[in-house]
Order: sequence, then structure tokens, then C-alpha cells
Amino acid sequence: MSAAAVSPGANRPVAQILAILLGLVILFWTLLPVYNMVVVSLESQDALSTGELFPAQPILTNYWTVFTENYWYLEHFWRQMWNSVLVGVAVAGLVIAIASLTSFAISRLRVRFGWLLSNMALLTYAIPLSFLAIPFYRILNAYGLTDNLWSVIIVEVTFATPYAIFIFEQYSASIPYTLDEAARIDGANVPQIFWHVFVPLMRPALVAVGTYSLLLAWNEYLYAFLLLSSATNVTVPVALGFFLSSDEAPWNLLMAAALIYSLPPLIIYYVFRNHMTTGLTVGGVKG
Repeated sequence: MSAAAVSPGANRPVAQILAILLGLVILFWTLLPVYNMVVVSLESQDALSTGELFPAQPILTNYWTVFTENYWYLEHFWRQMWNSVLVGVAVAGLVIAIASLTSFAISRLRVRFGWLLSNMALLTYAIPLSFLAIPFYRILNAYGLTDNLWSVIIVEVTFATPYAIFIFEQYSASIPYTLDEAARIDGANVPQIFWHVFVPLMRPALVAVGTYSLLLAWNEYLYAFLLLSSATNVTVPVALGFFLSSDEAPWNLLMAAALIYSLPPLIIYYVFRNHMTTGLTVGGVKG
């Protein structure tokens, strides 16, 4: 039998083995920093690492110190956690509201020059976010919004909304326009079509964009550091940066606090991961 007559599936096991090995390498590379964080958080000394694969005498005292705020860097930890939650939820809610109304007007009401509006919004991503830090600071300072959570919320909504509009427009294209026409025949007005037809069918995209916006705000550091200053108003990422301002940083407490802070977005992602996959790949709605 010639080599050309070999079944195309003959090499499939080899390809699967290589894919598995590559996946294991990527998984190891991804989890190694997280594992190191866990190891450091279980150590009793204020060292970055003892060089051991696992602490000889692991302790949970560091986590208890974070929970009880029993350290001067952590005296406002839960207030700062609340600030992060407030910013994340507000950004997600505002982005969903603004982007859904905008995409509804452009794609379903067919507003004149709507395509120009969405394209111009996407053009804002041509400018690196770090370049806009000083202009944003000057504008918000002029309105007296520095050291105010609303300043970070405004910035994050500005950055996330263009992408959200694009996703919503792409997803709404999979919704048959005949549903809107049928609703009009039944006597529905525009707000009713938006609330009872558009929003329910857009739910996967709404969840995906809301989760994306929340995680974007949750991980924000640059603008939170620039716009917030007092210890009771900063978010946790900025507060964790304070650990590095002294000569002897308590790395074990820093890693414990960082791991606690990483739990909410991790839970949110895994709860809504199916909706995120559906919403961001523009599918799931049948005509």
C-alpha cells in the first residue's frame, strides 16, 4: 500500500498527544505564579520566597490577619474591597445600559449615520489608554471629581462602552427584524420592543459584556492610582501597591490579600463562562 493511501486519521492520535502536551505546558506556565502566591501566603516570614516547593510549616495566620485587618496596611481592607465592588458593579450596569440603548437605536431603529457613530467610538481604541491619563485627570479635577469613586467609574465606562456597542451590534444582527415588526403589529411601542423583545434575546451578550466590564474595572490600577488618593477611597489594587512603598514589604500578607481579592472575579467568570462564550462569539439566537 502506498503512503498516499494511508488514512488521514492515522496521524490523529499523535496530534492529540501533542495537543495534550502543549496544553499541559501552558497550564503549568499559567498556574506556576498562582502556586507561588499560595506558597508565599502560607509562610510565616516576610520573605518573597524561601525557595522551598512547599512551606515546611504552613500557616493560615496571614489570611486571618487580612480578614481582621490586623495590620496597618490592611486597616481599611474591607472598605477598599467595597470600593472595588461598587466600581465594578456600577461600571457593568452603566456599560450595559448605554451600549444596549445605543446598539438598539443603531441596529433596530436604523438611525441615520448610526454606523458612523459606532465606528467613531471604536476609533478611540487607536489611542493607548495611558496617553489619556493626564487629560482625564485634568478634566475630572476641573469638575472636582478627584479622590471620588465616580471618577474611576466614568473613565472605565468610557473605555468599555465602544467595545460593548460593537458586541451588541454584532449579536443583534442574529435577531430577526421580523420580530420587531410583529411586535409593532401587536401594538408595541419602541420602549416595549426594547424591553420585551430586544433585551431578552440579547441576554447572553448582556451577561458577557457585563462580566467583561466588571472584570475590567476590578483589575484597574493606573487610573485608580491616579484619581484616588485617600486610604478609604482607593480600591484594593491600589491599596496592595502600598505594600511596596516600604523597605521591608510583608510579602506573605500581600499574597494572602491578593488571593482573597482574586476570588470574586474568579467565581463570577466561572458562573457566567457559558454566557460569555455565547455572547462574545455572536451566536445562540435562532430566527
